[in-house]
Amino acid sequence: MDLLAVVVVSLVLVPLAVFWGGSPVSLVLGLIFALFSPGYTLVAAVFPKRHDLDIARRLALSFGLSIVVVPLVGFFLNYTPWGIGLYPVLVSLLVFIVAAAAVAWYRRRRMTPEERFEPRFGFSLAGFRGREHLWDSVLLGLLVVVIIGAIGTLVCVARPPDAGETFSEFYMLGPEGRAENYPDVVVLGEEATVTLGVVNHEGVVTDYSIVITVNGREVERVVTSTLAPGEGWEQKVSFAPLGVGEKQMVQLWLYKGDENTPFNVLRLWVDVVDNK
Repeated sequence: MDLLAVVVVSLVLVPLAVFWGGSPVSLVLGLIFALFSPGYTLVAAVFPKRHDLDIARRLALSFGLSIVVVPLVGFFLNYTPWGIGLYPVLVSLLVFIVAAAAVAWYRRRRMTPEERFEPRFGFSLAGFRGREHLWDSVLLGLLVVVIIGAIGTLVCVARPPDAGETFSEFYMLGPEGRAENYPDVVVLGEEATVTLGVVNHEGVVTDYSIVITVNGREVERVVTSTLAPGEGWEQKVSFAPLGVGEKQMVQLWLYKGDENTPFNVLRLWVDVVDNK
């Protein structure tokens, strides 16, 4: 029954978290889903017997393993065509939860009712007798306090910025659309390509332009479209170095409107080799 409840709750929390995307409610629902369900089903699959773990250690290990599982899922997704995104991560975690729950259910079914773990939601003062049970209770209480504190802290950190906080986001991606594998060797006469992106968080309509220089010499100028507040621009941009040499510094300068002073700059270094 506990495995079915975890799977059903996970299936309900995911669409709710997506529906309230970007809000504190979405963050709390996402944390409940990501920081408990993967670890709980994994613990149930590895420790199906009643006496393998007591409830306090089982819950503590569930949260701990969830913290391990979620980054590992993201790590493997980074090397797939889907990449690390909201929907790939959610779907992958759901698949993991369902698969681990199925393994746990299968292993429990092969045991007698007396052997298999089934959560019991009773309360008795007798359960708190003895030093071992007391420490289990203290551990469970501290775990609850830490989790509530972590969720509260993340909600405060991830809340939308105040109206007075304005900025422009400027980023660069490699040819595969990820923050890696930037061009580092270019043949003279050929072009290197990167993906540039700008997101307007200024609160007003803003014009942007990008100037690309290699060793201080301008080689390309890009004019982005006018961006409304919250609007983003992303495009592949190519540039061609002007001479042979190692560790040539490529600078990508972001300008706002008619300002002559660059607002932001990104850098990368390339080796330019002869085409012979």
